[in-house]
Parts: sequence; C-alpha cells; structure tokens
Amino acid sequence: MRRLAICGLLAALLAAGPRPAAAAEASIGIENFTFDPPSLVVAPGTEVVWTNHDDVPHVVKEDGGGFASPALDTDDRFARRFEAPGTYRYYCVLHPHMQGTIIVRPGA
Repeated sequence: MRRLAICGLLAALLAAGPRPAAAAEASIGIENFTFDPPSLVVAPGTEVVWTNHDDVPHVVKEDGGGFASPALDTDDRFARRFEAPGTYRYYCVLHPHMQGTIIVRPGA
C-alpha cells in the first residue's frame, strides 16, 4: 500500500510538469554610509535587495531615474529585478557621496 501511495505521488508530480527555476537574488548592505559591495555583477533576471543596516534613513536612486526606493529606515529592504543587460549606477539621495554600480551581464 505504501509503495502504491509513493507511486501515485510521483505520478502527480510528473504530471504537473517541470517547475520554473527560482530567480537569482543578490544582496547589497547599507552600512557605515556605504553600499556593500559597491559594485555587483549579476545575470539578467536577478533581483537585487538593498538592506539598510545604518541607524539613519537612506534612499537608493538610479542616476538616470529608472528606479528609486522609498526612505529606508533601519533594517528596511528595497528590491528591484534587473532584466536588461547594462550598467546601472545608483546613489543615496540623502547622502550623495554613497554610490554603487550594478552590472547586468548574460552568463554572470
């Protein structure tokens, strides 16, 4: 009986078809008024997540205005998925000396 149940479960899983692969995720920490890492290379489709570890707010904004986070307080997160290959430069609106770069490259 147990063997029959396992075979039934396997048949149901196979009938459901292949599952899509989980999308990649990369992290950038905000700490001591810096982005860590300051430069990141990712594959298209990667979701990049910024997490503020400082005790002051930060706002992540792309130079060209393509994306901007709300004000991120301590431990707040902001995520953006990067689909198109290219170089994305960003900075903190509140502390413009804080700068970073994301490079989206196939095969990365």
